[in-house]
Amino acid sequence: MGDSKRRLTVIGISSLILVAMVVAVTIGVSQNTSDQSTANRQEVVTSVKAIQNICEPTDYKEVCVDSLTASSAGNATDPRELIRAAFQVAKEKIQEAAQNSSLLQELSNDPRTKEALANCRDLAESAVADLGRSFDDVKQIDASSFDEVLADLKIWLSGAMTYQETCLDGFENTTGDAGEKMKGYLQTGMQLTSNGLAMVTEISNALSQLNIQGYNSRRLLSNELHVVRHGGFPRWISAGTRKLLAKKSKKIKPDLIVAKDGTGKYKTINEALKDIPENSDKTFVLYIKAGVYEEQVQFNRTMTHLMVVGDGPTKTRITGKLNFIDGTSTFHTATVAVLGDYFIAKDIGFENSAGPDKHQAVALRVGADMSVFYNCHMDAYQDTLYAHTYRQFYRDCVISGTIDFVFGDSASVFQGCTFIVRKPLDNQANIVTAQGRKDSRQPTGIVLQNCTITADPEYYPVRNTLKSYLGRPWKEHSRTIIMESYIDDLIQPDGWLPWNGTFALDTCFYTEYNNRGPAASTLNRAQWKGVKELTKARVEHFTADHFILGSTWVPATGVPYTPGLIFPPPPDTPKAIESENEADKSEKKTYRNKSDYEAKKEDDNKKTHHNHHHSDHIALPPVSTASPSPAPVIPPVPQTVAALPTPVLISPVSQTAAPAPSLIVPHIKKSKKKSIFALFS
Repeated sequence: MGDSKRRLTVIGISSLILVAMVVAVTIGVSQNTSDQSTANRQEVVTSVKAIQNICEPTDYKEVCVDSLTASSAGNATDPRELIRAAFQVAKEKIQEAAQNSSLLQELSNDPRTKEALANCRDLAESAVADLGRSFDDVKQIDASSFDEVLADLKIWLSGAMTYQETCLDGFENTTGDAGEKMKGYLQTGMQLTSNGLAMVTEISNALSQLNIQGYNSRRLLSNELHVVRHGGFPRWISAGTRKLLAKKSKKIKPDLIVAKDGTGKYKTINEALKDIPENSDKTFVLYIKAGVYEEQVQFNRTMTHLMVVGDGPTKTRITGKLNFIDGTSTFHTATVAVLGDYFIAKDIGFENSAGPDKHQAVALRVGADMSVFYNCHMDAYQDTLYAHTYRQFYRDCVISGTIDFVFGDSASVFQGCTFIVRKPLDNQANIVTAQGRKDSRQPTGIVLQNCTITADPEYYPVRNTLKSYLGRPWKEHSRTIIMESYIDDLIQPDGWLPWNGTFALDTCFYTEYNNRGPAASTLNRAQWKGVKELTKARVEHFTADHFILGSTWVPATGVPYTPGLIFPPPPDTPKAIESENEADKSEKKTYRNKSDYEAKKEDDNKKTHHNHHHSDHIALPPVSTASPSPAPVIPPVPQTVAALPTPVLISPVSQTAAPAPSLIVPHIKKSKKKSIFALFS
């Protein structure tokens, strides 16, 4: 194809995308284009100038219209500029809230309130950063990866929303009115962020319906990963990166070594942090030799493309004991916090040794986009793994805990992982997950695929007295999918536990698909509107390839990865549904006007901000009248899974971990895209 023909093709694709954007943001336009004249099509294009139209998909239309009208893009005709202006205004409002947080912090005398306000300032900076990269990425749209850019925008905007929500969560159990004031300061910023996500989601939905060439490019890329290769590597990997990928892990020389015995450059991890390059697009390997490292570690947002490798999750362990009871907010109790994008951890153990009587005590908090954890252990009791934000992938990991021990609002996929439920306090029940999706448009959720949920040996004898559940809805649109997994008999027949009365029982999204084991039957599961039964076609939306676009970034790390379903699917049942949007649509019909909808939102906010940090002592539900399952034969524990006795330091079943595939040092770097809109400049 000649250059002129190629250019015409690109222009044609670009024109279709622009039309799709107009369709997405213009309300009341006829879908029947066959009878429209050229003049009518021009009218559709020029109608984008109306800010009311671009604000139509949003939940907070008045705020949207007022903010855009007052912005520099008030007279813009380009939908990109209006969307970017929405992001910019949201940034400014959140920055104002951060400044007010600093002022309130100076006036507060309550230690917990001071910490919450300081946390709000930091979280606001993260939210601003997400809005900033979303602002920049609107320009970086290429016809061959339009869906990838939209996926980035949705996950980053979702992250910005979660950071603001986390700020407000931090005021639980504080004194004074600082929490209410901060809520007021953040209100506009949160609404504008929600509006931005609504705009991007509407565009994404319109493009999916129009079947535009170049959209859904992840399918092509996914196929390419398995079929179309150059020298054994996907075409999107650069030549320089292929050389790195070709090396086996044993031949890779670490960039930095930490060894407690003095055989590395540093004896502690925190000493080594200053040597890690900032904002790097090249993988930096930090090797932590065997030993127990008693320190609190934060890998900052600037530490991108960092790989941390240990000698095995029972040999290289990072441990701490910060906890809520002794005065630290849940957010800051994390022994290790990971914030830099493209982070990889292999053969590391993360632990919080505070114990069950100290309530919230996080072992690992993750807020790094496209992060990977392979053959790692996360061990604590309440709130073990805080999968906070963005896209995360866990493979062959072991996570142990009691209450809500996997929680957060990331888009997380766990493949081949083991969830070990430990013995809680005598007045507590166990809950494996507490997902925190606040807005139905957020592309987040917890997905367990081919995992095992089982009891710790100490807990096993009392599993029918101190009960265990798969999850409960922390936020209004909590979403958890458990598929193709083994569920042992510790899980109660109803499976899911309410949070607080009827809160979120209609709006959550919980589903189980093709699971096995003594407690896998869904016949007696909770009969909430939010507990779904899905068809094969719908459940495939939650496989790694679809849910986190995993095929575009996980295989490059060399970590074992399954893009789709693993086992033969069962026949679809009549009850199965095709779309999770059904519940959202029916809810919106319930409210006759915006004031009713906002009143309901406010009521939900009051309920949800009695957040999961107050629920240390969960009232045990009534004993089920169902006949208990016969004592099962406990499946053998894999050699990589540690036994979990009462002492917090974990003793391995075997000091020698099962051999794992070689890990590749990746070079995951977003390609710089030339904007298709430049053709119209």
